[in-house]
Amino acid sequence: MYNSLSYKTKQFFWLMIKLSIVIGCGYFIWQKLNNNSHLPFSEFYKTLTDNNILSFKNCLILLFLSFLNWFLEIKKWHTLLLFIDDFSLLSATKQSLASLTASLVTPNRIGEYGAKAMYFKKQLRKQVVGLNFIGNFYQLLATLFFGGIGCVLFSTKHAIPFNSPSFYGSLLLFFILITTCYFLIKKSSIGLQYVNKIKTFLHKIPLQLNVKVGLLSFGRFVIFTHQFYFLLLIFKADISYINALIAITTTYLIASTIPMWSFLDVVLKGTVAVWVFSFLQVPSLNILSVTTLMWFFNFVIPALIGCYFVITFKPNISV
Repeated sequence: MYNSLSYKTKQFFWLMIKLSIVIGCGYFIWQKLNNNSHLPFSEFYKTLTDNNILSFKNCLILLFLSFLNWFLEIKKWHTLLLFIDDFSLLSATKQSLASLTASLVTPNRIGEYGAKAMYFKKQLRKQVVGLNFIGNFYQLLATLFFGGIGCVLFSTKHAIPFNSPSFYGSLLLFFILITTCYFLIKKSSIGLQYVNKIKTFLHKIPLQLNVKVGLLSFGRFVIFTHQFYFLLLIFKADISYINALIAITTTYLIASTIPMWSFLDVVLKGTVAVWVFSFLQVPSLNILSVTTLMWFFNFVIPALIGCYFVITFKPNISV
């Protein structure tokens, strides 16, 4: 009797969590679309209709690029999962999309780690978190690589004053912070033990797996930067291909270095993009519309699909 009651309580608890995630996802998406102070929905809609942005052909291309973007992300996660066991691509799809939905209200999508881990038995969860870290690390590496090149070219071309005292002061503060963290971990037996465990786990990952995940991450970055460029074209931005890519990669580099709640990601990228593209005389309304559409096609649509996988998720209550 007690066990039956306990089981039903756990089922009810998980149902409430899943409903909260789905309702929260819908609420935050609606809030960002309907109550965006930077780009009112009525003005956004007028811009789209006046320029015939969402024609059948344009929507088809944008959906195809979004599909490629998420296919590479799912393929990357599936590749990492094969290190543990022979999981299917369908399982990786469910986990990727459901974790995207669940991570909506967490800073820098950190909730994704816990959401993916819940799909696995208790003894595998630490490895799953480690694998997810590897996947995100290579995606960040792709951003740093392309964004670093773009940022150097952008700052040189537009004479951005990166030689100011505040810039060097920020670098010094960052160096002090990293050094302090290093010595705190080194002096702490618990911290050092934790770092050693991470190093041991990372050394177990084959080189071939690292290369494959790295290539998928770099490919994904190339796809969504060109999706951004395609949107610039249909908004008739007077900008060359090279200058556009330099500005886009610079935008993603700057945005990726600022901690932010996931549901505010569109606001952050929009603000950074407006500043970057102001040097290229691209109207701010067009840039805000582009970043909103990027968010809609690459985040909102997959998150709404992920709602289904959140609702149908069946946790292993026995562990």
